[in-house]
Amino acid sequence: MKPGVRSAARNAERKTPLRVLARSGYVASGLIHLIIGGIALALAWSGRGEADQAGALAALASAPLGFAALWVVAGLLWALGVYHGIHGVALRIEQRPKRWARRVAEWGQAVLFIGMGVVAAAVAVGARPDPDSSAREASRGLLTFPGGPVLLGLIGAGVAIGGISWVVMGVRRSFRKRVALPPGQFGTVIAGIGVLGFVVKGGALTVVGVLLVDAAVRRDPQAAGGLDAAIESLRDLPFGGALVAVMGAGFIAYGVFCVFRARYAEL
Repeated sequence: MKPGVRSAARNAERKTPLRVLARSGYVASGLIHLIIGGIALALAWSGRGEADQAGALAALASAPLGFAALWVVAGLLWALGVYHGIHGVALRIEQRPKRWARRVAEWGQAVLFIGMGVVAAAVAVGARPDPDSSAREASRGLLTFPGGPVLLGLIGAGVAIGGISWVVMGVRRSFRKRVALPPGQFGTVIAGIGVLGFVVKGGALTVVGVLLVDAAVRRDPQAAGGLDAAIESLRDLPFGGALVAVMGAGFIAYGVFCVFRARYAEL
């Protein structure tokens, strides 16, 4: 990558307005996870709702001034995505393999947050995305191609591996490398909240990956699904209500951690 491009990226990431917006983007992400957690808790006790990003955003839209709030959330998520994209270019890591691995991770987060912002904007203009239906339609399309089941299985395995990596980050507390938590008991409490959030969110992603692999093995697109389908599958298990309640608590914990991350993230 050309030195001039890296220099421009480094200058851009130091701009105070972008850093403030990026930190606020973590708050927006935290809000979405808090709502998802609340919906999951309701589902745990036979409630109704869609426990995924689209469901959380639809719930936000139903609040007073909800559509205005959705545009704010979308803008902040886009700003956070842009920051991660710029930071991936501006990295100061001498070892090339490590530098590129980190860049891919940063750009992956950029795509994730920008995508979340796009969903928020879509709900703001009246769309009603259905991640479960989208996953099934995409799976159905893949299964019609030669080698499609293998590709779908590989995608599912990749999602599951990504979920497992989140669990590992939570257990090993490696997420602390990205945040400068305060010393003492307060920092320990925030780290504990982060552990629960990372482990549970990672577990949820792993279940989504397993559903995709199952759809590939059975060649049944109806077996695929997103986060809401994963929660429904857990609720059908013995003690499923308790499992979904734990998942809801974990998403709430991750949302709270995101709010603290807005303050303590090392940008």
